[in-house]
Amino acid sequence: MSDCIFCKIVNGEIPSTKIYEDELVFAFMDISPINPGHVLVIPKEHHVSCASIPEETAGRIFHIASRVGVACKRALDIPGFNLHLADGSCAGQVVMHAHLHVVPRDPEDGFRWNWRQTKYASDAERESIASGIKEKFKL
Repeated sequence: MSDCIFCKIVNGEIPSTKIYEDELVFAFMDISPINPGHVLVIPKEHHVSCASIPEETAGRIFHIASRVGVACKRALDIPGFNLHLADGSCAGQVVMHAHLHVVPRDPEDGFRWNWRQTKYASDAERESIASGIKEKFKL
């Protein structure tokens, strides 16, 4: 897509600090990192949603992201990392090109996802929602 910043990065029109590239995926340093070493892993082909990424490419993205996470642990001498994908602007997706964040983590880094917890009103409500999801689920 001609106006997509990530497509421009893949095409070399915008500079990036590349970590990895193959025929399906591109991994590069995030310019606004949560923590030092924050990497984005993206499909080279433009997809707005993770739901439209071909299975082979999606699998490759997660495989590379996990390997980047391990490399971050070793390079930064940290104990962990998060993989995070936001699908849709209401979920926090800012660049409308599907991407997986690899966020290096240290117990003292001070970052918190700030997730709230909620509860279902009843077991019946949970089961009703689950039934609706199962009904709409498609491979």
